[in-house]
Amino acid sequence: AFQSTDGRTAPEVAAAAVVEFDAAVARLESAGVKVHVFNQLADQDTPDCVFPNNWFSTHAGGHVAIYPMFAASRQRERRWDIIEALNSSYRVQDVIDYSGLEADGLALEGTGAMVLDHVARVAYTAQSNRADPVILERFCTNFNFEPMAFQAKDKSGSAVYHTNVMMTVATGFALVCLDMIEDSERRAEVVRRLQESGRDVIALSHEQIAGFAGNALELKGRDGLVLALSARAKQSLTREQKSRIEQSASLLPIAIPTIEMAGGSVRCMLAGIHLSLR
Repeated sequence: AFQSTDGRTAPEVAAAAVVEFDAAVARLESAGVKVHVFNQLADQDTPDCVFPNNWFSTHAGGHVAIYPMFAASRQRERRWDIIEALNSSYRVQDVIDYSGLEADGLALEGTGAMVLDHVARVAYTAQSNRADPVILERFCTNFNFEPMAFQAKDKSGSAVYHTNVMMTVATGFALVCLDMIEDSERRAEVVRRLQESGRDVIALSHEQIAGFAGNALELKGRDGLVLALSARAKQSLTREQKSRIEQSASLLPIAIPTIEMAGGSVRCMLAGIHLSLR
Protein backbone atom coordinates (compact mmCIF):
# COMPACT_ATOMS: atom_id res chain seq x y z
CA ALA A 1 0.00 0.00 0.00
CA PHE A 2 2.95 2.35 0.58
CA GLN A 3 4.83 1.50 -2.63
CA SER A 4 4.77 3.79 -5.66
CA THR A 5 6.45 4.52 -8.99
CA ASP A 6 7.28 7.76 -10.76
CA GLY A 7 8.16 6.76 -14.31
CA ARG A 8 11.92 6.37 -13.84
CA THR A 9 13.66 3.20 -15.03
CA ALA A 10 14.90 0.66 -12.49
CA PRO A 11 18.58 1.66 -12.96
CA GLU A 12 17.65 5.33 -12.48
CA VAL A 13 15.73 4.53 -9.31
CA ALA A 14 18.60 2.42 -7.97
CA ALA A 15 21.18 5.12 -8.67
CA ALA A 16 19.06 7.78 -6.96
CA ALA A 17 18.46 5.50 -3.98
CA VAL A 18 22.21 5.00 -3.48
CA VAL A 19 22.76 8.77 -3.45
CA GLU A 20 19.97 9.20 -0.89
CA PHE A 21 21.34 6.35 1.23
CA ASP A 22 24.85 7.83 1.36
CA ALA A 23 23.42 11.25 2.23
CA ALA A 24 21.35 9.65 5.01
CA VAL A 25 24.47 8.07 6.50
CA ALA A 26 26.28 11.42 6.40
CA ARG A 27 23.28 13.17 7.99
CA LEU A 28 23.14 10.68 10.87
CA GLU A 29 26.88 10.83 11.46
CA SER A 30 26.80 14.63 11.44
CA ALA A 31 24.43 14.41 14.42
CA GLY A 32 26.86 12.13 16.26
CA VAL A 33 25.01 8.88 15.60
CA LYS A 34 27.31 5.87 15.15
CA VAL A 35 26.41 4.12 11.90
CA HIS A 36 27.44 0.72 10.56
CA VAL A 37 26.97 0.40 6.81
CA PHE A 38 26.73 -2.97 5.05
CA ASN A 39 26.69 -3.00 1.28
CA GLN A 40 24.52 -5.35 -0.72
CA LEU A 41 26.53 -8.37 -1.91
CA ALA A 42 27.21 -8.45 -5.66
CA ASP A 43 25.30 -11.72 -6.17
CA GLN A 44 22.34 -10.79 -3.93
CA ASP A 45 18.89 -10.55 -5.52
CA THR A 46 17.42 -8.56 -2.62
CA PRO A 47 15.64 -5.42 -3.82
CA ASP A 48 14.45 -4.49 -0.28
CA CYS A 49 17.69 -5.02 1.65
CA VAL A 50 17.81 -1.26 2.29
CA PHE A 51 15.32 -2.12 5.08
CA PRO A 52 17.33 -4.42 7.41
CA ASN A 53 15.20 -3.91 10.53
CA ASN A 54 12.86 -6.70 9.43
CA TRP A 55 15.24 -9.66 9.51
CA PHE A 56 17.17 -9.07 12.75
CA SER A 57 17.07 -7.12 15.99
CA THR A 58 19.49 -6.63 18.88
CA HIS A 59 18.67 -6.39 22.57
CA ALA A 60 20.31 -5.30 25.81
CA GLY A 61 22.22 -8.07 27.55
CA GLY A 62 23.80 -9.29 24.31
CA HIS A 63 20.80 -10.92 22.66
CA VAL A 64 20.06 -11.05 18.91
CA ALA A 65 16.93 -12.30 17.14
CA ILE A 66 16.76 -13.53 13.53
CA TYR A 67 13.30 -13.45 11.97
CA PRO A 68 11.28 -15.42 9.39
CA MET A 69 10.21 -13.28 6.43
CA PHE A 70 7.03 -13.48 4.36
CA ALA A 71 8.37 -12.84 0.82
CA ALA A 72 10.98 -15.11 -0.77
CA SER A 73 13.02 -12.12 -1.96
CA ARG A 74 13.22 -10.85 1.63
CA GLN A 75 14.18 -14.26 3.04
CA ARG A 76 17.41 -13.92 1.06
CA GLU A 77 18.36 -10.79 3.02
CA ARG A 78 19.59 -12.65 6.12
CA ARG A 79 23.38 -12.45 6.30
CA TRP A 80 25.44 -14.09 8.99
CA ASP A 81 28.45 -11.98 8.02
CA ILE A 82 26.56 -8.95 9.39
CA ILE A 83 25.88 -10.74 12.69
CA GLU A 84 29.54 -11.78 12.88
CA ALA A 85 30.63 -8.20 12.19
CA LEU A 86 28.45 -6.96 15.04
CA ASN A 87 29.85 -9.70 17.27
CA SER A 88 33.38 -8.44 16.60
CA SER A 89 32.50 -4.97 17.95
CA TYR A 90 29.77 -5.72 20.50
CA ARG A 91 29.10 -8.30 23.18
CA VAL A 92 26.75 -10.91 21.74
CA GLN A 93 25.73 -13.61 24.23
CA ASP A 94 23.24 -15.54 22.12
CA VAL A 95 21.41 -15.53 18.81
CA ILE A 96 17.86 -16.90 18.67
CA ASP A 97 16.95 -17.85 15.11
CA TYR A 98 13.26 -18.13 14.25
CA SER A 99 13.82 -18.25 10.48
CA GLY A 100 13.27 -22.01 10.24
CA LEU A 101 9.57 -21.34 10.74
CA GLU A 102 9.41 -20.01 7.18
CA ALA A 103 9.11 -23.64 6.10
CA ASP A 104 5.69 -23.66 7.81
CA GLY A 105 4.65 -20.48 5.98
CA LEU A 106 5.01 -18.34 9.12
CA ALA A 107 6.57 -14.89 9.43
CA LEU A 108 7.38 -12.33 12.09
CA GLU A 109 9.15 -9.44 10.41
CA GLY A 110 11.18 -8.04 13.27
CA THR A 111 10.86 -4.43 14.33
CA GLY A 112 8.68 -3.78 11.31
CA ALA A 113 6.01 -6.17 12.55
CA MET A 114 6.61 -5.20 16.20
CA VAL A 115 7.17 -1.78 17.72
CA LEU A 116 9.05 -2.54 20.92
CA ASP A 117 8.76 -0.51 24.10
CA HIS A 118 12.10 -1.37 25.70
CA VAL A 119 11.15 0.39 28.95
CA ALA A 120 7.70 -1.05 29.69
CA ARG A 121 8.58 -4.29 27.80
CA VAL A 122 5.58 -4.23 25.47
CA ALA A 123 5.60 -5.48 21.87
CA TYR A 124 2.91 -3.51 20.01
CA THR A 125 1.90 -5.56 16.97
CA ALA A 126 -0.59 -4.98 14.17
CA GLN A 127 -2.01 -8.36 13.18
CA SER A 128 -1.07 -9.44 9.65
CA ASN A 129 0.47 -12.28 7.68
CA ARG A 130 3.84 -10.75 8.61
CA ALA A 131 3.21 -11.10 12.35
CA ASP A 132 2.30 -14.69 13.21
CA PRO A 133 0.81 -14.86 16.75
CA VAL A 134 2.62 -18.10 17.67
CA ILE A 135 6.05 -16.67 16.83
CA LEU A 136 5.10 -13.40 18.53
CA GLU A 137 4.35 -15.28 21.76
CA ARG A 138 7.60 -17.23 21.44
CA PHE A 139 9.63 -14.06 20.85
CA CYS A 140 7.99 -12.30 23.80
CA THR A 141 8.72 -15.27 26.09
CA ASN A 142 12.36 -15.42 24.96
CA PHE A 143 13.00 -11.67 25.14
CA ASN A 144 10.77 -10.73 28.09
CA PHE A 145 8.14 -8.63 26.32
CA GLU A 146 4.38 -8.58 26.72
CA PRO A 147 2.59 -8.97 23.37
CA MET A 148 -0.07 -6.38 22.63
CA ALA A 149 -1.64 -7.28 19.29
CA PHE A 150 -4.44 -5.39 17.60
CA GLN A 151 -6.18 -5.16 14.25
CA ALA A 152 -5.26 -2.05 12.29
CA LYS A 153 -6.48 -0.90 8.89
CA ASP A 154 -5.78 2.08 6.66
CA LYS A 155 -8.41 4.42 5.29
CA SER A 156 -9.20 2.06 2.39
CA GLY A 157 -9.76 -0.87 4.76
CA SER A 158 -6.50 -2.68 4.00
CA ALA A 159 -4.70 -4.32 6.93
CA VAL A 160 -1.56 -2.54 8.13
CA TYR A 161 1.27 -4.90 7.17
CA HIS A 162 3.98 -3.41 9.41
CA THR A 163 3.29 -1.79 12.76
CA ASN A 164 6.22 0.59 12.37
CA VAL A 165 4.49 2.52 9.59
CA MET A 166 1.78 3.61 12.05
CA MET A 167 3.64 3.82 15.36
CA THR A 168 6.87 5.04 16.97
CA VAL A 169 7.73 4.64 20.66
CA ALA A 170 10.44 6.98 21.95
CA THR A 171 11.69 7.85 25.44
CA GLY A 172 9.33 10.72 26.18
CA PHE A 173 6.60 10.34 23.58
CA ALA A 174 4.85 7.96 21.20
CA LEU A 175 3.57 8.70 17.70
CA VAL A 176 0.60 6.55 16.73
CA CYS A 177 -2.36 6.65 14.36
CA LEU A 178 -5.05 5.68 16.84
CA ASP A 179 -7.75 5.85 14.14
CA MET A 180 -6.18 2.79 12.48
CA ILE A 181 -6.85 0.60 15.54
CA GLU A 182 -10.33 -0.76 14.89
CA ASP A 183 -11.38 -1.94 18.35
CA SER A 184 -12.12 1.02 20.62
CA GLU A 185 -11.27 -0.89 23.81
CA ARG A 186 -7.95 -2.03 22.40
CA ARG A 187 -7.26 1.51 21.20
CA ALA A 188 -7.85 2.83 24.71
CA GLU A 189 -5.62 0.10 26.16
CA VAL A 190 -2.76 1.08 23.84
CA VAL A 191 -3.07 4.71 24.94
CA ARG A 192 -3.24 3.69 28.61
CA ARG A 193 -0.14 1.51 28.42
CA LEU A 194 1.85 4.23 26.69
CA GLN A 195 0.76 6.87 29.18
CA GLU A 196 1.49 4.59 32.14
CA SER A 197 5.12 4.48 31.04
CA GLY A 198 5.25 8.28 30.99
CA ARG A 199 4.90 8.83 27.23
CA ASP A 200 3.15 11.82 25.70
CA VAL A 201 0.87 10.12 23.14
CA ILE A 202 0.85 12.16 19.92
CA ALA A 203 -1.98 11.10 17.61
CA LEU A 204 -1.20 10.99 13.88
CA SER A 205 -3.74 11.23 11.07
CA HIS A 206 -4.18 8.83 8.15
CA GLU A 207 -2.64 11.50 5.89
CA GLN A 208 0.42 11.81 8.14
CA ILE A 209 0.87 8.03 8.10
CA ALA A 210 0.78 8.16 4.29
CA GLY A 211 3.62 10.68 4.61
CA PHE A 212 5.59 8.19 6.77
CA ALA A 213 5.30 10.29 9.94
CA GLY A 214 4.86 7.08 11.96
CA ASN A 215 8.06 5.54 10.58
CA ALA A 216 10.65 7.23 12.79
CA LEU A 217 13.33 6.07 15.23
CA GLU A 218 14.82 7.74 18.29
CA LEU A 219 18.62 7.54 18.36
CA LYS A 220 21.40 8.69 20.62
CA GLY A 221 23.26 11.64 19.10
CA ARG A 222 26.22 13.75 20.14
CA ASP A 223 24.09 16.31 21.95
CA GLY A 224 21.29 14.06 23.20
CA LEU A 225 18.37 12.18 21.71
CA VAL A 226 17.36 12.72 18.08
CA LEU A 227 14.31 11.53 16.17
CA ALA A 228 15.37 10.32 12.74
CA LEU A 229 12.54 10.66 10.22
CA SER A 230 12.18 11.57 6.57
CA ALA A 231 11.94 15.14 5.34
CA ARG A 232 8.49 14.26 3.99
CA ALA A 233 7.45 12.95 7.42
CA LYS A 234 8.63 16.08 9.20
CA GLN A 235 6.78 18.26 6.70
CA SER A 236 3.54 16.39 7.46
CA LEU A 237 3.74 17.12 11.21
CA THR A 238 1.95 20.11 12.69
CA ARG A 239 3.80 22.82 14.58
CA GLU A 240 2.22 21.61 17.83
CA GLN A 241 3.27 18.00 17.22
CA LYS A 242 6.85 19.03 16.48
CA SER A 243 6.92 21.14 19.64
CA ARG A 244 5.81 18.16 21.74
CA ILE A 245 8.44 15.91 20.17
CA GLU A 246 11.16 18.50 20.77
CA GLN A 247 10.45 18.44 24.51
CA SER A 248 12.68 15.36 24.63
CA ALA A 249 14.32 14.82 21.22
CA SER A 250 15.64 16.94 18.37
CA LEU A 251 14.13 16.34 14.94
CA LEU A 252 16.59 14.94 12.40
CA PRO A 253 14.92 15.01 8.96
CA ILE A 254 16.49 13.02 6.12
CA ALA A 255 15.46 13.39 2.46
CA ILE A 256 14.82 9.95 0.93
CA PRO A 257 11.97 10.41 -1.60
CA THR A 258 13.22 7.64 -3.91
CA ILE A 259 13.76 5.08 -1.13
CA GLU A 260 10.27 5.81 0.22
CA MET A 261 8.85 4.64 -3.12
CA ALA A 262 9.82 1.11 -2.00
CA GLY A 263 7.25 1.28 0.81
CA GLY A 264 9.39 2.14 3.82
CA SER A 265 11.06 5.19 5.32
CA VAL A 266 13.88 6.13 7.67
CA ARG A 267 12.96 3.81 10.52
CA CYS A 268 12.89 0.80 8.18
CA MET A 269 16.44 1.64 7.04
CA LEU A 270 17.80 1.37 10.59
CA ALA A 271 18.35 -1.73 12.69
CA GLY A 272 19.03 -0.34 16.16
CA ILE A 273 22.04 -1.54 18.16
CA HIS A 274 21.19 -2.23 21.82
CA LEU A 275 24.39 -4.18 22.51
CA SER A 276 27.33 -3.21 24.72
CA LEU A 277 30.67 -2.42 23.09
CA ARG A 278 33.44 -4.93 23.60
